Amino acid sequence: METEIELKFFVLPEFSTQLVDKISAAKILQQSCRELGNVYFDTPDQVLRQHDIGLRIRRFDDVFVQTLKTAGRVVAGLHQRPEYNVEVNSTKPSLALHPVDAWPHDFDVIAVQQQIQPLFSTDFTRQQWLVAMPDGSQIELAFDHGEVSVDDKRSPICEVELELKSGQTDALFTLARELCVDGGMRLGNLSKAARGYRLAADYQGDPIKPLVFVDTILQDSVESTFIKTLEHALDHWLYHEQIYVERQDPQALVQISQALSLLRQTFATFGGIIPRRASALLRQELQWLDGELDWLEEANSIQALSDDKAYVLRKLHARKELQQQLDLRYQELPNSDAMIQLMRSARYCGLLLDLSRWILSRGWQPFLDDKSRTKLAAPVKTFADNMLTRSWSELLDVFPAERQLNRIDYLDQKPRLLRNLMSGIAFAGLYDEDRRISFRMPWLDLLQGLEDLRELEPIRQLLPLFEADDLAQIEKWLQRQEESLLHAMSQTRQISIELTPYWP
Repeated sequence: METEIELKFFVLPEFSTQLVDKISAAKILQQSCRELGNVYFDTPDQVLRQHDIGLRIRRFDDVFVQTLKTAGRVVAGLHQRPEYNVEVNSTKPSLALHPVDAWPHDFDVIAVQQQIQPLFSTDFTRQQWLVAMPDGSQIELAFDHGEVSVDDKRSPICEVELELKSGQTDALFTLARELCVDGGMRLGNLSKAARGYRLAADYQGDPIKPLVFVDTILQDSVESTFIKTLEHALDHWLYHEQIYVERQDPQALVQISQALSLLRQTFATFGGIIPRRASALLRQELQWLDGELDWLEEANSIQALSDDKAYVLRKLHARKELQQQLDLRYQELPNSDAMIQLMRSARYCGLLLDLSRWILSRGWQPFLDDKSRTKLAAPVKTFADNMLTRSWSELLDVFPAERQLNRIDYLDQKPRLLRNLMSGIAFAGLYDEDRRISFRMPWLDLLQGLEDLRELEPIRQLLPLFEADDLAQIEKWLQRQEESLLHAMSQTRQISIELTPYWP
């Protein structure tokens, strides 16, 4: 058995020229160009897929190699999967050639062998270089260009893979960083096999998913919870990045923004133990990317006002002109081409690589003293109790029961409320689910009220364009909408602050 450790990137066909230029100064130990044909197998009910197992036979020259890949781990594009290779005589698979311990417990190899059949093929040209890194590590660099096929259906392959053949994982990131300096690379979690399964099933793409709780357990340490939360946010980010690239759904960008919020809040939550200087550059880049997406709020507000042919604005005499102005403003916001370009940029790719490397190498460890190491090794529950208490106290300060809050007050505190709700995501698994849901629900309702209030802002910004009766009517309409929302939010706020915390 070998453990395959690699980084995968999606690129455009013309990237091959850029790639050759980039490695011209590298120390190349070997290089080749091959035509590779691969057939992937499974049962009609996809038993292998259900167990996260991939089985293929690869043909190159006159050699056939059967490969079994079992469940592994992916963190921000770094794939780590056990694999078993054996040379065979044809494209007919023989599961018995792999060791018994390669299969999951109670896996019926004989029964699966009887049902196994070809599912899809991947055929591509592979340009390959074996690169010697300055630290002595050796990395296999490959550029694959071809297609995945199932019957008459086709999907293009155009990607770069970096596989660690010997040495340190860090060397993968060093080489990847050098290659992405001019952009054009996008980290990918979707393998050729995964795309083949999708094509075979005529799969139309993954659904948008809300950001869910981290699966923290009482046995977790403070440090393992920190790591789990960062990886959880990264998975959410990359999952929705792929959705956006495939079908440009704006809600996928919203979920990426949510993932960024969780990452930034995680650094803040654990910042009392992990020195801020350990993550300074990462936090700076996360803030940059968050800024690149700060137009989403306005876009969502305009979209909400425009839904159902401006039904929200139906009672306004100037609704047509309002709708035209909203449409013009929407067109001025970044479009899907700009977002795809951002995702292929050097800075975006570099941020993902640096964050992944930092997590995998435990980049905070050199900045810790003995006291901090002891705190990180402690069970997470007490730390979670303290952080949630601090977060709760902060909310009480900014949403006091005795104070009447206006529109500006609420909008100013929206980022703070979001951050505090994010704090609970990392620790949710440590507490009773019913009590946690009952406590968070009113605060989530208050956040929804804030978002509804924010949706009115594009109309408010258009007020200078109107005059006389139209202006008076729009202002009156805004006032009614605002008063209704503020009244409901005040009631929700009163309920929220009277709740009994679900911790400790």
